[in-house]
Amino acid sequence: MSVSTQRPAPVPGAGIPAGAPPLLRVQGLRVAYGKVEALHGVDLSVPAGAIVTVIGPNGAGKTTLLSAIMGLLPSSGRIELDGVPQPRPSVEAMVAQGVGLVPERRELFGDMSVEDNLLLGAFQRYRQGRRDHPTSMEEVFALFPRLRERRRQLARTLSGGERQMLALGRALMGKPRLLLLDEPSLGLAPRVVREIFHIIVELRRRGVAILLVEQNARAALQTADHAYVLETGEVALAGPAQELAGDPRVVESYLGLGRAG
Repeated sequence: MSVSTQRPAPVPGAGIPAGAPPLLRVQGLRVAYGKVEALHGVDLSVPAGAIVTVIGPNGAGKTTLLSAIMGLLPSSGRIELDGVPQPRPSVEAMVAQGVGLVPERRELFGDMSVEDNLLLGAFQRYRQGRRDHPTSMEEVFALFPRLRERRRQLARTLSGGERQMLALGRALMGKPRLLLLDEPSLGLAPRVVREIFHIIVELRRRGVAILLVEQNARAALQTADHAYVLETGEVALAGPAQELAGDPRVVESYLGLGRAG
């Protein structure tokens, strides 16, 4: 993608440089489903050009966190994008400000072609009068050559890895500066998982900040600059990804031999 940034990007796994300005800041975020509170005052930040990962067990609130940031769920607390408060975030407003979401279920249109699914990702920019979708599509095809080969195929005929690539490509058609990724490795073969994470690192190199929710804690910590451990709706641990990867509590709970991948 032709993404530029004047801020130096951190080295993956090395932590976030001191004083790096946050592109996204979340403070005291709370989300409730009826009378049951799913997030209890979560604080986190994502600097420009960084990969920040959130790991934790199933049911910890990771997907809820992304949904609230994107405006898919009502929440309380404070969400700032580049220092600007978002008192009532909505999907349309967040997309217009350069935030993209790749949901866990990918949510592709199975009876539409790969190309048409990608074009939908550029709809908001088209509404704003920006007619750069042909260039954006070529950039996506350069990043995902298999999508170029299958551009006329229906999305439902793609493999799991190809559907994940299409979901990523569709989000990139909106030229995001921040990408929210929900379980991008879910259900994929180890070889495809490695390919997806390689692409995530490449996107970060091109200036896209990434908030990565991931069940594969080993791959996430190897890729990210900073990490949060979310447990029962609260941040239990936070710090540079390399440090958390060596923390005995993280090793015992998330990096056991059975979780290698």
